[in-house]
Parts: sequence; C-alpha cells; structure tokens
Amino acid sequence: MWGGCSAAPLSLSLGVLAASLALQLVIGTALAWLLARRNFAGRGLLDALVTLPLVFPPIVLGYGLLLLLGRQGALVRWLPPAWQPEIIFTATGLVLAAFVAGLPLMVKSVQAALGSVSPRLHEAAALLGHGRWSVFWRIDVPLARRGVVAGLILAAGRSLGEVGLSLMLGGNIAGRTETLSLAIYNHVLDGNAGCANTLSLLLGAVAWAAFWALRRWGML
Repeated sequence: MWGGCSAAPLSLSLGVLAASLALQLVIGTALAWLLARRNFAGRGLLDALVTLPLVFPPIVLGYGLLLLLGRQGALVRWLPPAWQPEIIFTATGLVLAAFVAGLPLMVKSVQAALGSVSPRLHEAAALLGHGRWSVFWRIDVPLARRGVVAGLILAAGRSLGEVGLSLMLGGNIAGRTETLSLAIYNHVLDGNAGCANTLSLLLGAVAWAAFWALRRWGML
C-alpha cells in the first residue's frame, strides 16, 4: 500500500508489461522485418491487421478477441477441454491485450527503421558470403536499433494506458486482473479521488519519462 492505494495493480502492470514487451521484441520485430523486406501474397492483409488496433475501437476489438478466444470462442471450442487455453479473465488475457494494443507502434517503428537501411549494404554483404540470418544480425539489427528502442517505448506507453482491451480480455477482477489503468477507472467510479489522482500522476510521470527519452535520443 502507498498513499492508501493498493500496490497490486502496479505489480501486475509491471509483470504484464514485461511479458508483452518480450513478445513485441520477438513477434513485433519479425512482423516488421516481413513487411519491410518481403513481398508475399497477403502482405497487404497482414499490414492491415497489424495496423488495425490504431484505428479500431479498443472495446470492439477486445470483444472480437473475446469471441475468438473465450471458452466457446471460434478458435477454442473445437479443442478438447484439456487443451483449451485459459486466456480470458486471466493475466494471460492482459498480456494479450497489452501486446495487441502496442503492436502497431512497435511494428511501424521497426519497419520504418529497416526501410531506411540501404539495399546496397545487403548486396555487399551477400557478395561477401553472408546469409540472410547473418545480414539481419550484422546489418539490420545495428542500423535499426533506434527504431526498435523507439517502438518498445511507444508500445510500453500504449500498453500501460490500455483500458478497453484489458477490460474485455482481463475482466477487471480486483486483485487478479486489475491493472493501473483499470484501477484508476475503478477508483473514479468509487469516488476515491485520492487514489485515482495518485495512480494518474504515476502513469503521467511514466508517459513524460518516455516522451523525454524519445526526444533526448532523437527518436521524435
């Protein structure tokens, strides 16, 4: 407890954030590389799906994921009961919500950074006998690292402030799936302005620190 407010939402949010950023680093970077480096059937559809959370109402997107991943969801109900994953109304659902919310910012930042790498560097590396994986680690990663860092910072900020997706996938269960943003929402509904103000200032400070970092390192 601090300032009369439970520390549980902060602890949960930090755990969710760490897990979602790990997914962003692996899956988000891979998607960005695909969109920046490869032409394939369905590329436009993949790009649209990745960008969708930027423009689609979060509560509606969360409801769609609920219909897909709930116990009777279209992607789950055909599995044997023992194999059905526990996603909805769990911390896993919160991680999924945070990941989906921040994915467009991660992918677009890294995609733009990869797109700025000169193709001549790839050609030179290929002439020297470097394979695709070697080129990725020796050229793409070092030259695109600022985009990766910027994407992680932006995705983290977006994930921490997410409410609609977290509400639908996590359920807003006190003590179990109540993140910082949901805790602010709950305190406002309960008339607890003190805790709502404290948590809002905390998230505001994190957002300001992220903005300062992006400006300081020339990423904005």
